[in-house]
Amino acid sequence: MKKQAQIPFPFVLDELDSLTPRTRPMFSCLGVYVGEKIVLALRKRETYTDDNGVWIATKPEHHASLKKILPSMRSIYVLGGGAETNWQIVPEQADDFEESVLKICSLIKKGDERIGNIPKKKKSKALAAKKAVKKSASKKR
Repeated sequence: MKKQAQIPFPFVLDELDSLTPRTRPMFSCLGVYVGEKIVLALRKRETYTDDNGVWIATKPEHHASLKKILPSMRSIYVLGGGAETNWQIVPEQADDFEESVLKICSLIKKGDERIGNIPKKKKSKALAAKKAVKKSASKKR
């Protein structure tokens, strides 16, 4: 029987409860969605522990302004190998972890445009297969 995964940092979902957040597993994290946007990912794993914490879905043009209110925010090592990444993190080890995460939740509740990205739609496998068959048929003509 498969072990039920624990939700990392459940206080985040409690804090965002009024927005009816949804969650989905994603690359060793739990993605948090509000409306059509992914806003956060929660990570607490035994590997790459430096990247445990609350990941923030944002864009590079917002990093400087967010860093002013979230001083411990940084890029995610496992994604960028030390380079700047779109995703930023407030690491679990940060002295201001809970305080910063609560600030992030407050920004999300206010609809702050700096946080959240609309994921690209995935093409269904059936649609991709249908296109492949069409392409193959047109080559045979």
